[in-house]
Amino acid sequence: MRKTIYDIARAARVGIGTVSRVFNDHPRVAEETKRRVLKVARRLNYSPHPHARRLAKQKSFTVVAVVPSFSSYFFVEILQALHDGLRHYDYDLLLSGLDYPQQTHLSLARVLDEQRADGALVLSLPIMRDLRNVLEAAKIPLVLVDTYDPAFNSVSSDNVHGAFLATQHLTKLGHKRIGMIAANTSSPPARDRLKGFKKALAEHKINLRPEWVKISRSHKLDGFTYEAGYQLMQAFMEMNSRRRPTAYFVSSDVQVVGALRAIEEAGLRCPEDIAIFGYDDIVPAEHYGISTIRQQIGEMGKSAVALLMERVTNGESKVVHRRYEPQLVIRRTCGTTQGSRSASNGSFE
Repeated sequence: MRKTIYDIARAARVGIGTVSRVFNDHPRVAEETKRRVLKVARRLNYSPHPHARRLAKQKSFTVVAVVPSFSSYFFVEILQALHDGLRHYDYDLLLSGLDYPQQTHLSLARVLDEQRADGALVLSLPIMRDLRNVLEAAKIPLVLVDTYDPAFNSVSSDNVHGAFLATQHLTKLGHKRIGMIAANTSSPPARDRLKGFKKALAEHKINLRPEWVKISRSHKLDGFTYEAGYQLMQAFMEMNSRRRPTAYFVSSDVQVVGALRAIEEAGLRCPEDIAIFGYDDIVPAEHYGISTIRQQIGEMGKSAVALLMERVTNGESKVVHRRYEPQLVIRRTCGTTQGSRSASNGSFE
């Protein structure tokens, strides 16, 4: 079996970026490290793959992440996971932020045209025609994170199943009037969470009134905001109490925090009067006692980096999709004190 750069890095106890720099006589490598890597390479009879050698000559040791926002708790956590993963390979993370989703293809095309990166990570963005054209024309490896397209490598969470688990839990607590506060459905995760919510109600034969689903129209973070949660719950609070839902699935924890404020201002209590289930399990969720769906953000980041680096190093062409199962985290807001329950800890391709 041909030895790879990973074998060299593992034996020399360095990242693959360091190994690549050694083989290309990069000035950023200490002499002692260079001697150790070359010694391991000789011992393992390492012979660089021709394609890998061609790639190495043009390396910037930088990966670009195209992200909708830097102010979302979810994006902060996933970017941290990506940064930690890339650090192992001695790669830097270059961030490219967007104000509006329609800018995605222009932003990514500019970065790729300038050849500032060896690979790209595209986060939580709908893969529309213009963006797909840019990605297909790209000459560098890329991985989609928290979104999906059959033509490109991707790492994501099963948002449909996660929303199904949350809604199903509310039905098991005896709720028959269950509403949803959804983010803007132009966002793939928001769209999938709405789908999972409806699926759970249908399977448990619970009627869904159209007025029990309120969808954010905001383009700011696709409606995954405190303000959206607050405003949409206010609209629910204006309904007749006999026709209003007694429980709500909310498509993000940030929205839950806003919704809790609206509930309090209406003179009601959670969970005594209203049960709520969120999504993401961001850091503040535990502080607020939010029952939620935990995404395996750390594992997703680690997997996305490993998949990207495999393409950067070996130029693999097979498209791989890794989807992670979400986990139920039961806290105060749904009105039960049960412990956490996990649907699965693994991923599947």
